[in-house]
Amino acid sequence: MSTPASTTGTTKPESENSGLRKVVAASMAGTVVEWYEFFLYASAATLVFGHVFFPNAGSTLDGIIAAFITYAVGFVARPIGGIVFGHFGDKFGRKQLLQVSIIMVGVATFAMGCLPGFDQIGYLAPGLLVVLRFIQGFAVGGEWGGAVLLVAEHSPAKSRGFWASWPQSAVPMGNLLATGVLFFLSSTLSQADFLSWGWRVAFWLSAVIVLIGYYIRTKVSDAPIFLEAQKEVVEENKSFGVLEVFRRYPRGVFTAMGLRFAENILYYLVVTFSITYLAVVVEANTSRILLLLLVAHFIHFCSVPLVGRLSDHVGRRPVYLTGAVLGGTWGFFAFPMMDTGNDFIILAAITIGLLFHALMYAGQPSIMAEMFPTRMRYSGVSLGYQVTSIVAGSLAPIIATTLLARFDSSVPVALYLMGACIITAIVVLTLKETRGISLHDVDAADARDTAALLASAKK
Repeated sequence: MSTPASTTGTTKPESENSGLRKVVAASMAGTVVEWYEFFLYASAATLVFGHVFFPNAGSTLDGIIAAFITYAVGFVARPIGGIVFGHFGDKFGRKQLLQVSIIMVGVATFAMGCLPGFDQIGYLAPGLLVVLRFIQGFAVGGEWGGAVLLVAEHSPAKSRGFWASWPQSAVPMGNLLATGVLFFLSSTLSQADFLSWGWRVAFWLSAVIVLIGYYIRTKVSDAPIFLEAQKEVVEENKSFGVLEVFRRYPRGVFTAMGLRFAENILYYLVVTFSITYLAVVVEANTSRILLLLLVAHFIHFCSVPLVGRLSDHVGRRPVYLTGAVLGGTWGFFAFPMMDTGNDFIILAAITIGLLFHALMYAGQPSIMAEMFPTRMRYSGVSLGYQVTSIVAGSLAPIIATTLLARFDSSVPVALYLMGACIITAIVVLTLKETRGISLHDVDAADARDTAALLASAKK
């Protein structure tokens, strides 16, 4: 009797981990696809779109700024997508909405690759680009919350930081893939061919990887804790969605926004504005820039789960605070390092920025999942995460490029980043440590608070 008992004891955790790995793979598969397409646009905005869709801009930087404004449209659409997908994701499930989002972003990105340029159809070209960018941003806005919650709600409390960080690592993987494709095309084609049709191939490839991601996502199901909460919402007529999360957990929403602020700005300064800085100030060629970013994205991908594991051991707050403090220093030494023109020093500057970013980014899914009860978790995390992108990530490349053009110096950009990091550091200091908390306990506390509110209302 003792032998079977022992075998069962070892098999169950292995089986649970195997199932969790499938959930992680499904979450990452779609997330890699969607962020490949989102970041493909970011790179193309600097390298291609200024020439193809805004050829009449006054200067190179003016054309890039115009392209970045269309880039920002996707960020404006993301919170709208987060609200819509969050509401229906809390109602119907994480899996169904993730399947919808991946198809939407795939269609929009493929269509971008088919768009005629300004020389062919005039102002209709950038107009259609804006429409497709909005659709892309809307779909990506619903992607993140569902992807991280699919993993977080399946994860054990003691290792949630590690497992939930894997969808985060899919973001640099998507960026890695986008950068790799553009690097291959730009290094094998002439500059004229790359600007004429080569860049379109990268957008058309989305059709293939979308189908792969969609198929993998059909193989998983929602977590038991969500299915229980979904049943309770129906049977007990509980409220859910954006209005409910704002009514019951406004502090959680605004805390999530504060946590996101510096992280989002730092990331887009490192991976998007750095391309502009290297191309315009350092005058590095396209292939060289993309190769350096390729290496940095790979290191970033590897570092995110390690930081997630660290947050399980030492806590969410100290890791995040370290990232905010170090992130505030990046601009002051990174741009002078880029000015050297030395590839190894430039790579070090970009990589250090992404490592600082990982200290904040890896823990976000677990921190935000632990802020909200299951019945409104998708709405809460999507709202806190995506709304911030309007004033953070979407504006960061525009603000940084404008500051560079106005002052002809990187110091104002460094001060801008430092100010953002100070705001996030203050928010982290107000954060309650939630390492190891059970999501069932979060739901139980919500149930007690709801019952107390109902009892108080009847008096």
